[in-house]
Amino acid sequence: MRVSSQGVTVVALLADPDAPTEIAQRMARVLPARLADKSGQGRRFDVEVVSEPFTARTEDPPTLMRRIMDRGRAESWDIVVALTDLPLHSHGRKLVVDLSHEHGLALLSLPPLGGLRLQTRARRAVEEAVLSLAGPRATGAEGPPRSQPLLGPFVSRLAPIHPGQVGEEETADLRYVVSGPRGYLRVLVGMVRANRPWRLVPGLSKALAAALATGAVATVNSTIWNLAESLSVPRLVIATVGSIALMIGWLIVDAQLWHRSADVSREARQRARLYNASTVMTVGIGVLVCYVGLIVINLVWALFILNDQVFASTTRTPLRAAEYWTLSWFVASVATVGGALGSGLESDEAIRAAAYSKREQERRRILQDDDGD
Repeated sequence: MRVSSQGVTVVALLADPDAPTEIAQRMARVLPARLADKSGQGRRFDVEVVSEPFTARTEDPPTLMRRIMDRGRAESWDIVVALTDLPLHSHGRKLVVDLSHEHGLALLSLPPLGGLRLQTRARRAVEEAVLSLAGPRATGAEGPPRSQPLLGPFVSRLAPIHPGQVGEEETADLRYVVSGPRGYLRVLVGMVRANRPWRLVPGLSKALAAALATGAVATVNSTIWNLAESLSVPRLVIATVGSIALMIGWLIVDAQLWHRSADVSREARQRARLYNASTVMTVGIGVLVCYVGLIVINLVWALFILNDQVFASTTRTPLRAAEYWTLSWFVASVATVGGALGSGLESDEAIRAAAYSKREQERRRILQDDDGD
């Protein structure tokens, strides 16, 4: 087992800025006690959190493992576990974790852990990795057999994770990857969660102001009243889908959120499709949250401002609960189109800041700089 001269195993959590650092800081409060309890024999652990962008300008796992190894050599750490919210790829598969028992290193990609209970899953993954690296196998001359799954409990809980191929010249001696449709979906959901799509609404202040203004005016417009009363439910659904799709498409095109890779390799194309799918889902969830909020706000505004006699004389329909709901629903679609137009007043940087995590923004800026060069 790796231990310092004081009999304490020093574990460093090297985390990318933003979400990985937050996750690492939360788990660092409980990791020493949990690791000591699981390892037994009176072993002690000291956990440090270091926040730095160790994935800058590369998403290549072997390169990242060498960076982590160099970083660990410069400090008095016994074990280094690096966490990133970028999706990593290896041999056409999506990487979950790389382990080097010889050097006491682990590289954990958070998106393959999914979007639900991420803190718990990440903590369990780190615990399994540290216990594997700190165990007696880590001190063996030949390291762990590459076919032997040292993270059995971790894998069984988080299927479809399974051992992956490791190159002969790589620092890692054990790798876990995800594959297949379930693995793709897990990574995609994890990427969307890292982007925190619920931040899109407050992040687009000008678009939101335009949508609210459009909704307020449309609610008291008699033409809108007549249109809302004449539309059937299928047409209202079509209006909803169309307005949301227009808003999503406008934001992606106007802010240039669509990822295009100059690399024509199969892995680069897969990575581009994954990034674009996460962009559509992130923006889509944000716009959907905005749409639901507009329905609620329009409904409250309609309850406050509409006069039932004026409404009935114009539409020849009494103003009841169904009419309030139909009008608010239709006005939300109209307001969403207004919000799409208002988003044109936002800067590209503001839209990217609302749609992406800080680490993803940095990755895209680097890609743009590289393409410009």
